[in-house]
Amino acid sequence: MFKKALCIGELVIDFVSTATDKSLAECAGFTKAPGGAPANVAVGLSRLGLESGFIGKVGDDPFGNYLRKTLEENGVDTSSLISGTGCRTTLAFVATRSDGMKDIICYRNPGADMLLTPDEINETYIQSADLFHYGSVSLSHQPSRNATLKAIQCAKDAGAFISYDPNLRLMLWDSPADAKRWIWEAMQYADVAKLAEEEWEFVTGTSDLQRGSERILESGVGLAVVTRGEHGCYFNDGRIHGYLDGFQVDVADPLGAGDGFVAAMLAKLMQSFGAGRAPVQLDADQLREIMTYANAAGALSTQRVGCIPSLPTASEIDAFLSLPADLPC
Repeated sequence: MFKKALCIGELVIDFVSTATDKSLAECAGFTKAPGGAPANVAVGLSRLGLESGFIGKVGDDPFGNYLRKTLEENGVDTSSLISGTGCRTTLAFVATRSDGMKDIICYRNPGADMLLTPDEINETYIQSADLFHYGSVSLSHQPSRNATLKAIQCAKDAGAFISYDPNLRLMLWDSPADAKRWIWEAMQYADVAKLAEEEWEFVTGTSDLQRGSERILESGVGLAVVTRGEHGCYFNDGRIHGYLDGFQVDVADPLGAGDGFVAAMLAKLMQSFGAGRAPVQLDADQLREIMTYANAAGALSTQRVGCIPSLPTASEIDAFLSLPADLPC
């Protein structure tokens, strides 16, 4: 049966530096690219052949119109993307770094993505989803926090499979304590949670991946995954845990790697859905196959500048995985 995925959160313009390993102050030029982690995942799922939609708010301005058009051109349903009057689309300036770390500053005082209200949540639309994905940026301020929590609860009550990528951006929160509080408040709803290694210790309170993943599982999450850049990933579902090496590629821009990973992981998990809206119990080989596929998507997502432009198709991932292991990428 055909599956439907919905994502909620921020949709922004990323201005990505044209020079590598320069600070934002030192960068002389930037390339405009559509972005925002949940929107990236929506596009990633669409490129992998799934029905996907996006819930959020942009400004009724040229940037917002460009972002709506971008999602639509990539097959994402925008019927629940609101163009707000009297507010502006959020902009993010990103300094490209070869080590994969993120140097970002956002202009959203407030940005349109922060102003999505609970009344603008279409519950009937959300109830149609088999998979529902969210992050934590939309939890950083009101009214988008309550809108996001309402949507998550609606999806959970309808029996959707719930995916969470906190995507920590501390500069967007009023305080680190506030960020940690709401990141964990939203954790309890998720069936699968993906975190990046650089945010792991802040969120879980430990640098140990197994101990931290056990804490996440204790909150009710069924599968905890850590992306580790060029080093691949770690996963733990309470029965099976382990590491998988990444793929070595020449990196043009690492910003979209995590979102490419998430989209590919979710696409594969959706293929494993049983009679209901949840995967059947997966064995070690199946989990490793899913994580290998996601690692490949993450690697391919570093090959072009910008998040959405870099997200791979299923045929690109399959071709990449069919390459001989010793062939340079």
